[in-house]
Amino acid sequence: MNILKRIAYKEFGSFFSSPMAFIFLGSFLAVTLFIFFWVDTFFARNITEIRGMFEWMPILLIFLTAAVTMRMWAEEHRSGSLEMLLTAPVKPVVLVAGKFLACLGLVILALLLTLPLPITVSLLGPLDWGPVLGGYAATIFLAAAYIAIGLYVSVKSENQIISLIVTSLICCLFYLVGSDAITSFFGNSGSEMLKLLGTGSRFESITRGVLDIRDIYYYLSITAIFLCLNVYGLEKIRWSGNAANSHHRSWQLASALLVLNLIVANFWLTPITGLRLDMTRQKIYSISDQTRNYLKQVKEPLLIRGYFSPQTHPLLAPLVPQLKDMLREYAIAGGKNVHVEFVNPQDNPDVESEAARKYGIRPVPFQTADKYQASVTNSYFNILIQYGDQFETLGFRDLIEVKAQNSQNIQVELRNPEYDVTKAIKKVLYGYQGGGDIFSTISKNIQLTGYFSPDQRLPKELVPLRQKFEEMAASLGDESKGKLSWQVINPEQNHGKVAQELSSKYGFKPMRASLLDRRTFWFYMTLTSGDQNFEIPLPENLNSDDLKRSITAGIKRFDKGFTKTVALSTPPMTPAMPQYGIPASGEQFNTLKKVLSQEHVITETSLKDGHVPSETDILLVVSPKNMNDKQIFAVDQFLMQGGTVIVSTSSFTPVLQSSVSVNPAESGFVRWLEHNGIDIDKTMVLDSQNSAFPIPVNRNVGGLTIRETHLLNYPYFVDIRADGMNENSGIVGGLNQLTMDWASPLEIDAAKNADRKVVRLLESSQKSWTSSSTNIQPDLRKYGELGFPVGKEQKRSLLGVMIQGSFSSYFADKESPLMQPAVSEAQTEKDVAKAKDGKQVIYRQVDKSPESSRIVVFSSSSFLGDTVLGISASVNGTSYLEPVQLIANTIDWATEDSGLMALRGRSHFSRPLLPMSREQQRFWEYLNYGLAVFGLLVIWLIKRIVKARREKRALAMILPAQRRV
Repeated sequence: MNILKRIAYKEFGSFFSSPMAFIFLGSFLAVTLFIFFWVDTFFARNITEIRGMFEWMPILLIFLTAAVTMRMWAEEHRSGSLEMLLTAPVKPVVLVAGKFLACLGLVILALLLTLPLPITVSLLGPLDWGPVLGGYAATIFLAAAYIAIGLYVSVKSENQIISLIVTSLICCLFYLVGSDAITSFFGNSGSEMLKLLGTGSRFESITRGVLDIRDIYYYLSITAIFLCLNVYGLEKIRWSGNAANSHHRSWQLASALLVLNLIVANFWLTPITGLRLDMTRQKIYSISDQTRNYLKQVKEPLLIRGYFSPQTHPLLAPLVPQLKDMLREYAIAGGKNVHVEFVNPQDNPDVESEAARKYGIRPVPFQTADKYQASVTNSYFNILIQYGDQFETLGFRDLIEVKAQNSQNIQVELRNPEYDVTKAIKKVLYGYQGGGDIFSTISKNIQLTGYFSPDQRLPKELVPLRQKFEEMAASLGDESKGKLSWQVINPEQNHGKVAQELSSKYGFKPMRASLLDRRTFWFYMTLTSGDQNFEIPLPENLNSDDLKRSITAGIKRFDKGFTKTVALSTPPMTPAMPQYGIPASGEQFNTLKKVLSQEHVITETSLKDGHVPSETDILLVVSPKNMNDKQIFAVDQFLMQGGTVIVSTSSFTPVLQSSVSVNPAESGFVRWLEHNGIDIDKTMVLDSQNSAFPIPVNRNVGGLTIRETHLLNYPYFVDIRADGMNENSGIVGGLNQLTMDWASPLEIDAAKNADRKVVRLLESSQKSWTSSSTNIQPDLRKYGELGFPVGKEQKRSLLGVMIQGSFSSYFADKESPLMQPAVSEAQTEKDVAKAKDGKQVIYRQVDKSPESSRIVVFSSSSFLGDTVLGISASVNGTSYLEPVQLIANTIDWATEDSGLMALRGRSHFSRPLLPMSREQQRFWEYLNYGLAVFGLLVIWLIKRIVKARREKRALAMILPAQRRV
């Protein structure tokens, strides 16, 4: 061991006896920093991760390790010292290990000099250190493999340049084998096999933050193989000129067996998926306890089948093995009741036919292009989850998320596959537990209506489909035991009155078989239950199987089962005026509706009749405007019945047209909130910790005003980070960042809420202030980078709160608003008496709520709107759903569905950086350059100190000898 240390120390020191070490370290740092800040554009990406530093590391290490190892044995060959080393009383394995450790030590020293990068990123945002540690570990393992290859090539060559070139070629070959450029020519199975052999693909697996025993052993096996060959190569040099004997053959056999076993062990470890360590903060690559709890409820066989084609889009291909590994974890966690399999439907016509006919799974055409041609590839990227007769399917749109830095740089990753798969498992599990009968949990009657023209007016392809419709409707009617009734109506009867009604109510228009066919016909299907209406889409293939599946899916939308009903109240749209060319206007909330409808039944309501729909579990009021007493009464009584009311409102409403402005909000809802001890201040919050916003700015050029759009850090877009979120509330789980725009501060009346539970959910930063000005256009010339004057008092402002307890009714000791219209609409005294003495009005008013009643308020009226979400998505280059996730978390918390709420926050994407100016960005960039130079200076000083001590020690040994002489 002492000899090994001395050899390693001597070789490591030899690097610094010449400028080679400093050239290596300087080149490594310069290239790494250049890639991180300029090629990967760290600040433009605006993500708290250092993946950009590691993405190029496999290629960078090829040339750097080749340069370090090229002289290790070649120099010994050239100087003639190799024979002396081989005849010394030192084993060749010790010589090889010493040189290997010296080279690896130099690489580790270079990596230590890059530590300021992740430390800087951690200061600028919530950095997940798991992938960082994984990246450094992967770099060390990869460097060890490359160094072993370089040492072996060096022992075979006396020329350093040849050693450099051959080492680079071999390392490049290992890297290219698993790269997308090569694997794209093969199918899924072939590409997976090649990725198992590629150093780059294995490297990416570890840099995710997952230490897998298969990946670690892969690098260790390459290292061991080439170190073994290195030792064997030295032994052969010792034998040169000697006749072959049994000792030589024993060395050859032992080396061959060792290399063979090291290779075979890689294939033996391939099916082992459980030996790994997920180092990510949220364990996003491991099956969570919430998923395991759902799998414990599985009593019958649960089938999880992946449909993957060999050829798919290049951006989707790397995701296939990740999905397969994750789904195999489900099989391990679920035991014998969970069966996972993977199929290629294009290889089996029966499987492909079943997938299309029974599950609606069809190939998706992806357009691909290479340097030679553009083509379209039809491929499968689907997951089927089946339990009994219940099934759910997931397509690529359900599983991926796209991060677009620009049109040329698009990053595709799995969004949150565990959440999507577990959500589907929950649906089929609870659906099957309901008996598999789609009518078992439907409590109200459903009307199935077909609006069809007579057969002679229909295209010939639709005539048998209409007959199938009637047969299915009759069968479902019998199966429903009276819950489903059906009818067929000719819209053209009664002089087209039904057609006019369909046009005004549903927007239906007569169909045509083709653009050139002037004949029109009607073929629409609807499902109606109370105020809920759903159109059944016409099957694309016009076959009976697809028709049955469409009708069944429509009926399931009325099936509450284990899902919750959310009543959603949003402001009405201003109707369009086509005669004047004025389109409909008003804020839309389609993204919010789409996301919430994936897990809940969404019932839109105006509340104008003074009632919340009876099936409502949660009431969500978004951006209320001019609410009258009836609407407020509906909200009030829902709270009095022990319900949960979630409100998103503010004192101001933004107007986003040619310029940016705000108007005072007339919600009519403030008085009800004030009655319950929640005051919304007549100001807006500005924060120096904010998000970017593309805002129009006027520029004067020679007396001409030019309007440009600039991406500016906008104080009215309050950027709420972990220190402004109540992690213990159970509502903000999985949210590391949230933007609240044009928000008003909330004030809680302590006296009114003395006996209630008050939880502060969201707060601005300590460097925030408030302003009552409605001028929200920044003035950069007058106020500098912020664009607005900074308030004298800076403090945190409350932007989200939850209050639980017993509330008193706003309408206590008042006449119910439901009674007022009957009297107020009367015109004469006789009419008044008739209105009062007429039909009895039955109403129910509760004046006090139970302790379980809850009010949740978020003080922004626009942060859930499609406009703001779209702006944030364009700025971030990917869909921005944190505000919607906040509402989904609140609903799950209110309905005590903590399982999916915990999974929803396990996003694979890192969070944005803290907002900063360009000067601050330059400061951090230059600081890292300076720290790199400082690190090199420290190493140079250490070298000088060590050299001085060594000279002093040598001088101390010489002087006594001279005195004796």
